[in-house]
Amino acid sequence: MKSKRQAKIMEIISTTNVETQEQLLDALREAGFNSTQATISRDIKELRIIKELTSFGTYHYTAAAREVPGTFTGRLNTIFRECVTSFDYAQNIIVIHTLPGLANAAASALDTMSRSVVLGSIAGDDTVFIVMRDTNSAAAFCGEIKNLLS
Repeated sequence: MKSKRQAKIMEIISTTNVETQEQLLDALREAGFNSTQATISRDIKELRIIKELTSFGTYHYTAAAREVPGTFTGRLNTIFRECVTSFDYAQNIIVIHTLPGLANAAASALDTMSRSVVLGSIAGDDTVFIVMRDTNSAAAFCGEIKNLLS
């Protein structure tokens, strides 16, 4: 359902001048998708939809230009590999230790992975806390982190 809804969102913003989330939500409802504003907000973030200034001085939603593979995301992954000193999990929480001052960069790299099992993350100076949906998700994600660091 999520992929169909997101495909419809992309179709709507490419064919209609949508200025607000409320307008987008109304258009989705007309198309048969019953969603909440919070869901639409998450979809906008995941799809990297941005507001663009029109020639009339108003703003409308549009798809952001996709990053060229190997540029920004690649750099974040390199930073992640270079700055992580250790990681582990306890139940559904993952703790990642980094070199001083690099926790935000590590968290940003993790955020670009866009995993649905990640509920949220918070970064300090050298520590990142990640809250996962459940213990199995945390264990699996730690495995992914281990592979990324290898």
